[in-house]
Amino acid sequence: MILEWFRLDERVAVVTGAGRGLGAAIAEGFAEAGANVVIAARTRSQLDDVAARIAATGQQAHVVETDLSDPDATAALVNEAVNVFGRLDIVVNNVGGAMPKPLLDTSVADIDRALRFNVSTAHALATAAAPAMAAAEHGAIINITSAMGWAAGRGYAAYGTAKGALAHYTELIAQDLAPRVRVNAIAPGSIHTSALDTVAENDELRRPMEQATPLRRLGTPADVAAAAVYLASDAASYVTGKILEVDGGLTAPNMELGIPDVTGDSAPAG
Repeated sequence: MILEWFRLDERVAVVTGAGRGLGAAIAEGFAEAGANVVIAARTRSQLDDVAARIAATGQQAHVVETDLSDPDATAALVNEAVNVFGRLDIVVNNVGGAMPKPLLDTSVADIDRALRFNVSTAHALATAAAPAMAAAEHGAIINITSAMGWAAGRGYAAYGTAKGALAHYTELIAQDLAPRVRVNAIAPGSIHTSALDTVAENDELRRPMEQATPLRRLGTPADVAAAAVYLASDAASYVTGKILEVDGGLTAPNMELGIPDVTGDSAPAG
């Protein structure tokens, strides 16, 4: 019986940034668990590939090519999900990111941009979706933050600040939306997506990261997708306002960039 709690049959999910990487893996994981999925990103060809893999599971995928930096596009995404499938149960805020930079090269605009891309877009989608999700019996919002939201490392002032803000935002709105909608976040560590190919394929870069991780490996998108299925399902029906760390047991940064500090000394390699 308990395995049935992890099923997402007849539920509808919206996953942003779903053209590749974590978003694609989460969307496919939801479909394997029985959900129909609205997948959103800026690149149509990537979305079509993900949609084909979802269709192979027997579930439906609806593709929305959109730029979610526009709040109007966010509201339109929610409306389209409800119009196509008649309901909305799950939202995954996966859009986000910021390029690492030395501290003194990080401008106020960089901080503003990171907060807008990681937090404001999540807020726009959460608030647009909440009324529709309140009518669902199993409403769940999942924000994708990062281990760098709590860990410290040179070069991550903008990215880490934004992801830390997203983590606390998760805790705050979980109170606002309870009891109808649960809100949680996943904080991945170093996950081997295409963004990490250069590191993963270089032994000198990869091995220090693995050694700094208690489980001695990089994570996979499937590791994060499994956590998302759990948080979206009835298995997590008594879980809200929590940050689930999927990081191999990481207790300190394991991806130093070799960026010098303000005195000119370089950070260690790992």
